[in-house]
Amino acid sequence: MSAATTEIRTSTDVLLIGGGVMSATLGTFLNTLQPDWTIGIFERLDNVALESSNAWNNAGTGHSALCELNYTSENADGSIDISKALNVNEQFQVSRQFWSYLVKSGQISNPRDFITPVPHMSFVWGDINVDFLRRRYATLKDHPLFAGMRYSEDPEQLRQWMPLVMNNRPAGQKMAATWIATGTDVNFGALSRLLFKALEEKPGVGIHTGQEVEGIKRCADKTWNVHVKSLRTGQSHIVNTRFLFIGAGGAALPLLQKTGIPESHGVGGFPVSGQFLRCKNPDVIAAHRAKVYGKASVGAPPMSVPHLDTRMIDGKASLLFGPYAGFSTRFLKKGSLLDLPRSIRGNNIGAILAVARDNWPLTKYLIQQVLQSNADRMKALREFVPDARDEDWELIVAGQRVQVIKADPKKGGVLQFGTEIISSADGSVAALLGASPGASTAAPIMLNVIRKCFASQLPQWEAKLKEMVPSFGQKLSDNAALCEQLQKETTEVLNLEM
Repeated sequence: MSAATTEIRTSTDVLLIGGGVMSATLGTFLNTLQPDWTIGIFERLDNVALESSNAWNNAGTGHSALCELNYTSENADGSIDISKALNVNEQFQVSRQFWSYLVKSGQISNPRDFITPVPHMSFVWGDINVDFLRRRYATLKDHPLFAGMRYSEDPEQLRQWMPLVMNNRPAGQKMAATWIATGTDVNFGALSRLLFKALEEKPGVGIHTGQEVEGIKRCADKTWNVHVKSLRTGQSHIVNTRFLFIGAGGAALPLLQKTGIPESHGVGGFPVSGQFLRCKNPDVIAAHRAKVYGKASVGAPPMSVPHLDTRMIDGKASLLFGPYAGFSTRFLKKGSLLDLPRSIRGNNIGAILAVARDNWPLTKYLIQQVLQSNADRMKALREFVPDARDEDWELIVAGQRVQVIKADPKKGGVLQFGTEIISSADGSVAALLGASPGASTAAPIMLNVIRKCFASQLPQWEAKLKEMVPSFGQKLSDNAALCEQLQKETTEVLNLEM
């Protein structure tokens, strides 16, 4: 280690790696609960929210299972399992409560700077899919978390809901859709920047961009030394911290491995990249205002459910279709092609090989996606927008996602979709791995970090947590009155009336 590295040493109570919505959310929680703690936030890029939280790298749906068919599966007896949909929706309600607290407390002045009401729709065609959607609706419609959902097979009603999708559809095509007004579009990049701006104004909080974490070492006193290098000056220094959170998107896995904690053993990552078609024609964009989700292809990962997506970015409406999956060995959009091979260890290679062996449909799907031509992509779009013209759409590259691979005693290894917190036994370090629903559920995920890592402080924090998240410690799915009350309150505070 050079003299320059050892000369500069600083310390902080909390160190957050990554300048995205996860670090912004956890930092906001901890600063509110314990304002006397110092917090250091380190991001390798020149600004915050440029990777997975960036609006163009994130699908932006407020994931609440209102329209995503992959959150409701069909049982062998034909019944619809809505347990995952209830869980995802409940988590999003927690995020809404947290954001409402930030508005009421003056930390965010205008909620429309990051969240906009946009109807959520599920749309299918063909007898089998229509029958599935009909049964899904029947199972969800009376639940308080899905109040107000409507269903129709009437072409005229569908035309009112989504005129762009219905123009010049094939005659006699069997179709159905659900529609609900309580859906949202969320710009997680804008949200992250708002949270970081509010944090930076607090005493004891420092945000450091252009800083790359090169090493993480456990100290004898159970604290952590984090070796950080400035990408602007080349200067390296050590930051000592009592608690370390790794919320660096795809880079979280290699950083977690640097900690050496036993809990990181057997964990690997499978990167999946994404692309979207973005509309360039203002008239087409203006003709559609909804998030319309279809059914995923066989073998496709959950994040690849096709959707025609109204986005509100910096106050301007945009229209995306996709995603088209791809494969890259990078763990971040601005990462290295060596990210995947460098993440392979003796303790996780067995799990990685087992997943490669057992997931041929996913491998086949990714190969097909990578080999797609623009004509293939436009063909998929025209299933949603029959009148789509090549010249109105352009291909953009979205962010990288890294799915979690974990060792399994029976299968050798399993590929997990969703997000997962991995923390040390003493709670001094935690990392967030995985992808969708990700950002939409940042608030409940960070509450789980707090439960895992700050259990001794929870009794003194509980009253404040209930002020920030009124349903804390309760399940809205079990309390219809509280669910209705909080949905009404958050709708008003976040200005989500249509």
